Amino acid sequence: MIAVNDACDTDAGATAGLRNVAAAPVPSRWRGMHETTWASRTSIVICAYTELRWADIGRAIESARTQTAPPLELILVIDHNEALARRARAAWPDITIVDSSGPRGLSGARNTGVEAAAGEIVAFLDDDATAAPEWLAELVSPYDHAAVVATGGYAEAAWDAGRPGWFPPEFDWVVGCSYVGLPRGRARVRNPIGSTMSFRRAAVLEAGGFHADVGRVGTQPTGGEETELCIRIRRLHPEAGVIHVPAARIRHRVPAARGTFAYFRSRCFQEGRSKARIAALEGAGAALSSERSYTTTTLPAAVARGILDALRGRPEGLARAAAVVVGLGMTTAGYVAGRVAGASPRVSRGVTRAGRP
Repeated sequence: MIAVNDACDTDAGATAGLRNVAAAPVPSRWRGMHETTWASRTSIVICAYTELRWADIGRAIESARTQTAPPLELILVIDHNEALARRARAAWPDITIVDSSGPRGLSGARNTGVEAAAGEIVAFLDDDATAAPEWLAELVSPYDHAAVVATGGYAEAAWDAGRPGWFPPEFDWVVGCSYVGLPRGRARVRNPIGSTMSFRRAAVLEAGGFHADVGRVGTQPTGGEETELCIRIRRLHPEAGVIHVPAARIRHRVPAARGTFAYFRSRCFQEGRSKARIAALEGAGAALSSERSYTTTTLPAAVARGILDALRGRPEGLARAAAVVVGLGMTTAGYVAGRVAGASPRVSRGVTRAGRP
């Protein structure tokens, strides 16, 4: 069965928990990074592409500035928008603002942020998200274990118009948020949620950065660049750990337009296409490793709960169950369409390779 979620899920090929992660062999290039103040060695990167999110960008920056554990620096990457860059430099002269040097899109902007970062750790916060005051301290705390190469936090959906009654929480990944089916505590996973994640900078550079042929460009509802990168890092270093940290919380804004059934169907279909592209780059086994338990356990349970709610007199339960079926079907269709089309990469792996170590 074709899987659907692009966010993190339990890594079936790894032992859950931190004990085995800490005990894994550590590549020599990562030794010596063991610190008690990881936040002070972290660069926070926010990527922005449109002035339509100006208020959101301001709130994201303010939340990053007011962390209980301050970062080394805050970097705002502007994705090919000169007007936004000028406005941002005038509004925030005290932070580092750089223009994306890569191809248009989130992957190119993130690679620019990694290249510009002075920190050993690079933390990513979406431009339409706000971080809780303890977000950074929690997000980087697993780096006490030297084999940890990446972490991901918990993204709570902040619905502008309220959650639609038909929208299943198992599909909150559709709007870039954490969903039912994720580990409830710290756990080793395949990849993090893209809106709240961090990486060892050295690991990203060694792997070649985010692949510009995978991920969102503007409002195009695609994704998967963090998944593909984590697969490549693990291929280079099978002992490397990616840790889910639910205590590292953000609120991720969900505009009303993303709470429609049309967006839900489109995003699910594009998720399938993204997975097909990752499968073409890294192999179907790696691309779908986390989704198998999601589609065989989490989604059937969601359908059963929805039907049970409907039988108890809550008709929205039946709508949620139907949405689960439609979501899985659209994602499967997108995956098949992507595979039929070949899902061949248009550019070389690791488009932006920073030269500065």
